[in-house]
Amino acid sequence: MKRIELLQQLMNHMKQRKSVYLFVSILFLMGIIFGAFLVNSISLTQRHDLFLHLSQFFHEMNNGHIEATANELFVNSIVHYSKYIGLLWILGISMIGLPIIFILLFMKGIVIGFTVGFLVNQMGAQGFVIAFVTVFPQNIILIPVFIAVGCLSVRFCIRLFKHTFMKGIHEPIFPHFLSYTVTIVCLLAVTFIAALFESYVAPSLLKWTLSLF
Repeated sequence: MKRIELLQQLMNHMKQRKSVYLFVSILFLMGIIFGAFLVNSISLTQRHDLFLHLSQFFHEMNNGHIEATANELFVNSIVHYSKYIGLLWILGISMIGLPIIFILLFMKGIVIGFTVGFLVNQMGAQGFVIAFVTVFPQNIILIPVFIAVGCLSVRFCIRLFKHTFMKGIHEPIFPHFLSYTVTIVCLLAVTFIAALFESYVAPSLLKWTLSLF
């Protein structure tokens, strides 16, 4: 019953803010598409150098020469996601952070699109399989989280701007700030699931996939 109520609240929340969610989602998708096409815009020499580094990494991974432990990878992932989401949160509470939020979301989309695009461009079907088992699973969680955090940051930034500069708005800002912060922390906690996959499952899947080739 609680799950149904929670789902209904979530749907109502998204319906009331559908324009923001739609804009941020399209922006993120555009970043992914741009990142995929960006692969073809870099020179052959740059692609060759990147592929050499990638091939060396795959070789070391397949032969067990990667020294980083799963715990170290997990901590690194959590630190990375915390910094990214924390930066979006900080930008949300600053009235000048709105364009930077959009840029960060677009750049995150570019990174994902470029990663998948480069693997497919250089390795064909093998690259697609590698991307499918090591990039797609965690991003099923991460992309909605990043979009949600981006939308919340945009909404709070706009609310703060209106509260500061528009006359006739006397609603206290602190309850909204508290709700905004708690929700961001909850979304950050969700990234722990993606970090667990990246650290404890993805390396094994990658090694198994490389052994097939």
